Amino acid sequence: MEKTLAYLREILSNYTERHDKTPLMIYHKLIRNNYRNEEEFVRDLSQKEIACLDRILPDEIKYAMDERDFERVYQLNEVYELLF
Repeated sequence: MEKTLAYLREILSNYTERHDKTPLMIYHKLIRNNYRNEEEFVRDLSQKEIACLDRILPDEIKYAMDERDFERVYQLNEVYELLF
């Protein structure tokens, strides 16, 4: 799996047990499909899934920035920028 999508899958695993099942749906989509890159993945998202990532990613990017994990910041930002 591409590195950017691996980071995304990792953070989504923290959201899979919430009442909103959308993060779990995205997580399973990442596992089931063999996306070549983040562009291909984002093109396969529904509007509901995009809205979910729009809520999750800013907090995760901020957390990575606070932890000075600049590689994670970069990788997650790659996906976030493609959402819109």
